[in-house]
Formats: sequence, C-alpha cells, structure tokens
Amino acid sequence: MAKVSDIDVLPPKAMDMGSESNEGDEQSGEGLRMKKELGLMNGVAIIVGVIVGSGIFVSPSLALKYAGSKGMALIVWVLSGFLSMIGALCYAELGTMIPKSGGDYAYIGEAFGPLPSFLYLWVALFILVPTGNAITALTFAQNILKPLWPACPPPDTAVSLIAAVITCFLTVINCYNVKWVTRVQDSFTAAKILALLVTFFASLWYLFSGHTENLENMMQGTITKPGELAIAFYTGLFSYSGWNYLNFVTEELKEPYKNLPRAICISMPVVTLVYALTNVAYFAVLTNDEIHVSQAVAVTFSVKILGMMSWIMPLFVALCTFGSLNGAIYASSRLFFVGARNGHLPLAISLIDVKRLTPVPSLLFLCIATLVLLLSNNVESLIVYVTAVEALFTLASVAGLLWMRFTRPNLQRPIRVSIILPLSFLIICTFVVICSCFTHPMEVGIGVAFILIGVPVYYIFVVWKNKPQWMITVCNSFNLFCSKIFLCLPENSKDL
Repeated sequence: MAKVSDIDVLPPKAMDMGSESNEGDEQSGEGLRMKKELGLMNGVAIIVGVIVGSGIFVSPSLALKYAGSKGMALIVWVLSGFLSMIGALCYAELGTMIPKSGGDYAYIGEAFGPLPSFLYLWVALFILVPTGNAITALTFAQNILKPLWPACPPPDTAVSLIAAVITCFLTVINCYNVKWVTRVQDSFTAAKILALLVTFFASLWYLFSGHTENLENMMQGTITKPGELAIAFYTGLFSYSGWNYLNFVTEELKEPYKNLPRAICISMPVVTLVYALTNVAYFAVLTNDEIHVSQAVAVTFSVKILGMMSWIMPLFVALCTFGSLNGAIYASSRLFFVGARNGHLPLAISLIDVKRLTPVPSLLFLCIATLVLLLSNNVESLIVYVTAVEALFTLASVAGLLWMRFTRPNLQRPIRVSIILPLSFLIICTFVVICSCFTHPMEVGIGVAFILIGVPVYYIFVVWKNKPQWMITVCNSFNLFCSKIFLCLPENSKDL
C-alpha cells in the first residue's frame, strides 16, 4: 500500500492539464492498472442494462406524439433498434481496431486528432453523461415514490432527494469493487427483462379477453413531416442509447476481439425485440389519448390492467432504472479517466485507488456533475438536447471509420464490416439531425454552441504551454490533494 508521503511521485509535467501525454495508452510495463474482469455475459449485461433504463418508460408517449399513430410509432421503435444495431456493428470494428477504453473519444482522436476528441470529451463531461444519468435517476425516484403518492405526482423535493441518494449510493459501489458492480448489473438486467416480459404477457391476457379495439386502425393519424418524424426517431434512439458503452471499457474486457462483437450481436436483437413487445403491450391496453397525457406510460398501463397490483409496475421501473444508472456510471467514468490520462482533463481524474484499482476521482467527479443536473425536469427538451449532440459525435466516429479505411488501410481490423453499413448509418443519421433543426432549433442550437465553446477551452488549457505559474501551481496542488485524500496514483505507477 502506498504511503501518503509517496504520493508525490506524480510527475510535475503530467500534472499540468495541458500535457497531452500518451503514457496512459501504453500497454507495456507492470504497474498500477485496472483489471480485466469483464466476460462475455458481463458485457451483454452492461449493454442491455444501460440501454433498458428510463427511455422505454418515458419515450413511448413522445414517440407517439411525433409519429402520430401507433403503427408509425412502432415502426420508429423497430427502425431505431435496427439503426442502433448498424451503429453497434460499426463500433465493433472500431473497438477491435482501436482496443482502447474511452469509446468515441478514442476513435475520434485516432481519426481526426486531439481537438475533435477533446470536444467530444467536453460535451460528454457537461451534457451527455450527467444529463442522461440525471434523467435515469429522476425516473427511478419518481417510480419508487409513486406508491406513496398514487393520486398525484410525488413532490419535486422528494424526487430530487431520492435521485441524489441513489446516485451517491451507486457511485460508492463503483468506487469500492468492480465485481460488486458486475453482480448488481447482471442481477438487475435479468430483473428488468423479466419486468418487460410480464408487461407483454399481461397485455396478451387483456387482448384474449376480447379488448382489441386499441389495435384497430393502427396507422390512423400518421404524421409524415420529416421534422416531426426526426424527433420521433430522437425519442426512440434516446431509449436505445448506451449501445456503445461497452466500448468505453474495452481495456477491462477479457478477449475484446471476441467478446465485444459477440456481446453486441447478442444484446441488440434482444433489446429491439423486448422494446417492440413492450410497445405493443402499451398500445394494446392504452388509447392514444391515455398515452399522450401520461408522464409514465408504464404506470398508467399498470393502473389500467393490474388494478390493486398496479404498485408492482413502478417497482419494476425502479429496478430497470437502478441497473441502467449503475451501468452508465461504471462505463462513463472510464471515459473521463481516459481523457484525463491523455492530458485533456486534470490528472487527478485519471488516478486509480491503490487498494481497489478503481478510478475513484473520475467516479466522484461524475457524481457531482450528475447531482448538479438533477434540478432539471423538462424531459422532452433534455432528450432532444442530448440526442442531437450525441448523434453529431456518433456521426464523427463512424465517419472516422470510413476515413481510416482510406488513410490507414493497413491497420489491423479483427472485424471488418461491409462499407454499406457505415455509409447507411452516416446518411440516415445526418438526415435525422438536419430535419430536427427545423422543429427544435433552440435545443439543437444550444448543443452546437456548447460544442463551439469547447474550442477556446482546448487552446487555453491544453495547447497553451507557457501558462502562468499561478495556474500551474493551482493544478499541481489540486492533483496532489486528490492523490493524498483518495490514496490514488497514476496508472502504471510502481511505487506501491
């Protein structure tokens, strides 16, 4: 175990946020490193567990709102799953071609250089990850409190407090032991699939009782405006978001060349099927008007079909969101860890606990960012805001795949997908992003503006080498303080 007095082995140059060191990417040498503890089924559990979260319980009403009819909404859900599957297969090539943790951050950096990768990290740090986690935590809190306030929404203060508590609790688990994280993830993934299957079979019982009126005229009212359909796809894609999270933890995955694509090919069809069945269940039991006015479709569904047992559905939703938040915290914290390791964030975020081998400072930083965003409650705007920005960088990653096909043809590719897949993904996602600009220009504009703000930040804190001495001193003091208080060291440190 490291002594506190030994923590000052941190190299002064690396402690400057502006150092673009690649030391963390080196795979050689023995020292302090996170362990490869994730097998194939752990990978499947992470993907399914992260994807199946708040989206399937929040998005159905929004998808129906912008699709116009149940039939078109169902088509949107299936096509969103298909598009996510194409994206995931493209990421399987990227993940095995560039076997580094960090996902899009690593791929964009390899293809286009440090500035675009920093911009992804910048946006993920303040928008993508904490906002997604905040939505999931709030959904958990609303549903776990619903039995106590069956006739009205739970108080906002109580919801925010419970959401904060669960975020902190899962952060502690992630800080303590990776095996605990995977056990929680495996257990809750199985529970959430069971919950959604119960929803489907309950709707079958309802249909066999003679209630088929809600599935008649499924295409009536279909909206064909490109802008409206683009937002419908946003709500669907938001519910599938997380299919690339396993790429964030490639360095902790056993046999990544085999297990990464296998996990994707197992999990994505399962999620698409489960989502389609769940939406059929909602549409069979609820009318269009009931879905439109519902803030939590699953709860409205349970009240109508389960009667006195309706309390069980909020519990199921809470289980789903609990597992989703756990997986998101685990995977996304590695993104910030890798970014800091490469000099794009303060070195403190790249430190590893010397006893538990977990990135404690990165996890705590993510927890704080999520807690700040728990005050927001406009889910629709958040979904458009997050998905639009995420789509732009997903496009950049897939474009990077195509770019490296021509600029680096000799790069080892254990998996090589047909060029039709990334081209199709690129064209479809570009169309969706452009169309969304016409219906929600403010949300998309804010996202693009925030990306552009990252450019001067990059040049000030990363590129600028002759920083004032006071700035260097502040950075060094902060990094050293974190090292001592958390008993953490940089990766590959041998002074243990």
